[in-house]
Amino acid sequence: MAPVPWKPETKGAVAMGRSAEARAFEDRTAVPREEWTGEDDGAREASEAAWRAELGRRGEEAAARFLERRGYDIVERNWECAAGEADIVARDGDGSIVFVEVKTRSNCERGLPSEAVDAEKRKRYERIAACFLADYDVVDVPVRFDIIGIVAVAEDRAMIRHHINAFCAA
Repeated sequence: MAPVPWKPETKGAVAMGRSAEARAFEDRTAVPREEWTGEDDGAREASEAAWRAELGRRGEEAAARFLERRGYDIVERNWECAAGEADIVARDGDGSIVFVEVKTRSNCERGLPSEAVDAEKRKRYERIAACFLADYDVVDVPVRFDIIGIVAVAEDRAMIRHHINAFCAA
């Protein structure tokens, strides 16, 4: 995994890995997050939601740069249809259409980012892909589903793991 330039304006908790791979990140994933000192729980929840949204946005930016540096053409970002949203739709060097789910975390306390892509999320991505292919009249083109997991490891660094062909359509 190559480190990628990263500038989260975030602070997070020390990682307590769940899987063996998560434990391998344990000492490298701490990005301390400021303690909440306000009294309004609604404001705290809004602040946390904004922080998570920004972390996710930065993760998607880093993932797109990561793919572009590896020769992928980004076709769409945050492509939406009735079935949901695909974080990134790209074409790889062999012409395959690649639907990429990006998961970004500030640490591995709750497991690796890729572990958050459960069966329901995979089925949703299959439906999103079907909508995309129909909307763009794409036929006879290989389709692949990848996951990019990102863990912020410092103010200016992140670890990126690209799971190529992470799951197959049923």
